[in-house]
Amino acid sequence: MSTLLHLDASARRPSFSREVGDAVAAAWRASHPGGVHVRRDLAAAPVPHIDEAWTELCDHVLEHGITDPARYREAVRTRAQEEAWAVVEPLLSELLAADVVLIATPMYNYSIPASLKAWIDQVTFPRMSLTGRRFVVAHARGGAYGPGTPRHPYDHQERYLRDFLTGHFAVPDEDMTFLGTELVNSRTDPALAGRRGEHDRSRAAALELARATGAAL
Repeated sequence: MSTLLHLDASARRPSFSREVGDAVAAAWRASHPGGVHVRRDLAAAPVPHIDEAWTELCDHVLEHGITDPARYREAVRTRAQEEAWAVVEPLLSELLAADVVLIATPMYNYSIPASLKAWIDQVTFPRMSLTGRRFVVAHARGGAYGPGTPRHPYDHQERYLRDFLTGHFAVPDEDMTFLGTELVNSRTDPALAGRRGEHDRSRAAALELARATGAAL
């Protein structure tokens, strides 16, 4: 039975990243009628930031060369560490059970929301591999940050997630898909109003690719 873990990070309920992510998920469900769709809204139910006890768990795992997530529980030795593990365990279990991880995220201040970063920090341990899983990132940006645009050097959203997934979780490029909507601020910012057509085309293309991607997973 295939499992999709679907993460939403936008602070907006009617958001463009959620719209694109929902299109991926709907197509995936149609292609996997017996599949399990697990959804976690990181904005509505924020994950706490890691604390000192979490760092102690991480240090123990690293010091003792523990690379099997099934053994991470061995690092728990104090009451504070028990409390830290109680936060980690359900998040990590959802991640490890997933065949596909769908991350729907806006770009905030050139990067990802703090809500998504908090989730990443909680589920990440030394030398942890997620090879074999597919990752889809459905994003939205206020401006245009694609290759060849003046603002491409400021894209620390896709670049960060690609580098992190490859560098820490050993996920190859072929198991990552990034798709999304550009220039969403053209709907509200008078300075970008002349680029509304570009946004509309970007949105339509993103939704089409989202449906195709979800069906092919």
